[in-house]
Amino acid sequence: MDSYETLLVREEEGVQEIRMNRPQVLNALNRTLKLELQAAMKAASRRREVRVVLLSAEGRGFCSGQDLFDEETDGRRSIGESLKTLYNPLIEAMLGMPKPIVAKVQGVAAGAGMSLALAADMRLMGASGRLVAAFSRIGLVPDSGLSYMLPRLVGLGRAMELAMLAEPIDAPQALALGLCNHVHPDAELDTAAWDFCRRLADGPAQALGLTKKALRRGAELPIREALAYEAALQEQAGHAGEYVEGVAAFKEKRRPIYWKA
Repeated sequence: MDSYETLLVREEEGVQEIRMNRPQVLNALNRTLKLELQAAMKAASRRREVRVVLLSAEGRGFCSGQDLFDEETDGRRSIGESLKTLYNPLIEAMLGMPKPIVAKVQGVAAGAGMSLALAADMRLMGASGRLVAAFSRIGLVPDSGLSYMLPRLVGLGRAMELAMLAEPIDAPQALALGLCNHVHPDAELDTAAWDFCRRLADGPAQALGLTKKALRRGAELPIREALAYEAALQEQAGHAGEYVEGVAAFKEKRRPIYWKA
C-alpha cells in the first residue's frame, strides 16, 4: 500500500480508511493533501479488496477548507486553474468511484471541506460536528462541487440561504436537512463509522457500485432515459456471481457471502 505525507491509510475487512492528517491546521487543504487525496481515491478504486472507503480526519476537525497560508493563495496564482487541476479531479474521482464512500465528520467541515464531505455518498457526523459553506465569508463562490451537490440535497432555496449567509449548520440541523445520514456522540463516532462501513462491505460490492451509478445518474435523467439506464445496469448485475449467491442464500434461508462471489 502506498505511503503518504498528509494521509494515514489502513485497510480492514474490505474497508479502506483514508484519513487526512494535518490536525494542526484542522486538515486544511494544501497542494500536497489535495494531490494525495486524488492518488489515494484512485488507488482505492483500483483495489479489488477495497469494497468501501471511509474518508476521515485526524484531530478535532474534519477539514477547514483551503489552506489560506498555502502558496496557491498568495495572489499570484489562478484560483480557477487550481480548481481545474487539483479540486475538480478529486471530486470527480469520488463521485465516479464504483464503491461507496462514507465521510466521518467530527468538528468543522468548512468551505471546500464541506464540499469534500458532500462528495462522499453518505455522511456520519459527531454530535459536535458542523458544516459551513464558508465561501461568501471571504468573497468567493461555492466550488469543489458544492453548487452541484448542495441544491440536490436540500433544495434550491435552502441551498441559496446556506451558501449566501454561510452560517454554521450543526449536526442535528444537518440530519434534519438531509446533509448527513446519522449523528452519533463524539466518543462513539469512530466505532459507529466502522460498523456502518463493515455492513456495507458485507454487501454485494458490484451491485452497490452499480446502485451508486444508478442513483447519481438517475437524478439527472428524464424518466425514460433513467428507466433505460436502470435496465442496462440490471442486466449487468444479473450476470454477476453476486446475484447467483443472493438468490441461493434466499432459497437456502441463510446469510449471503458476497465477498466470495
